[in-house]
Amino acid sequence: MSKTLYISDLDGTLLDSSAAVTEDTRSILNEVILSGGYFSVATARTAATAVPITSGININVPVVLMNGVCIYDTVKKEYVKIEKLSEPLLLKMFDVLGKYHLSGFLFSINNGVLETFYENLDSENARRFYEERTRRYGKYFTRVDDFLSCTDKNAVYYSVTDRYELLRPVCDELRGINGLHIDFYRDVYAQEYWYLEVSSADASKYNAVKYIREKYGFDRIVGFGDNLNDLPLFEACDEKYAVENAREEVRKAADGIIPSNNDNGVARKIYELLKKPL
Repeated sequence: MSKTLYISDLDGTLLDSSAAVTEDTRSILNEVILSGGYFSVATARTAATAVPITSGININVPVVLMNGVCIYDTVKKEYVKIEKLSEPLLLKMFDVLGKYHLSGFLFSINNGVLETFYENLDSENARRFYEERTRRYGKYFTRVDDFLSCTDKNAVYYSVTDRYELLRPVCDELRGINGLHIDFYRDVYAQEYWYLEVSSADASKYNAVKYIREKYGFDRIVGFGDNLNDLPLFEACDEKYAVENAREEVRKAADGIIPSNNDNGVARKIYELLKKPL
């Protein structure tokens, strides 16, 4: 029997529409893990929110965070791998961002500690992002006058949420910078908004899952997703499934469609697959 890893996106895929793991999903996945199965997640979230959200699941393989920027061991509470943004790339990125005066967030990891910086909370969505994470997860943010003061902070990731028409030209300019990886996709909780996320070109769900495959000796990887940033995850998997609520591009890239994120689709499919000989 091959050594198989089941790995799922969180928002819109494993989590229900209230951004929570249902009791049924938690119970099924823990049964799978207890019986010898391997389960992990690959998400755009940071450890500050992904770990509390999934705390009821006994995840037994390091998780992929920030769309592949880092791999985090939830048992040892330490980063296994981190892809940093070089100072020259940061300066090029800041030059583009400065033209558009966006209300985004810059993330850095120093000595195993995640820090989050912001210049302003001028947009409604920036305030929503800030307030939800401080209130719900106790996350701490640091205000800076200018991101240029963060070039020595081991920055790894930039994220901003706004309307498509405002972010599209920014996305196009950033994609013209060699060495950057860009994820641009719709917010699953507020459909009128999109996420624009920037990291090193070496950071992606594809590269992170490939690393996990090689480091932990998996012969087969089965992935689950719903949004555009899950397409790189699918590319790294031997078998992939889209939840029923997934975007059409993701459904087309999948080997099959499973029940929605509100119907415990991921957990039910893993349980179904494990009942068959691999």
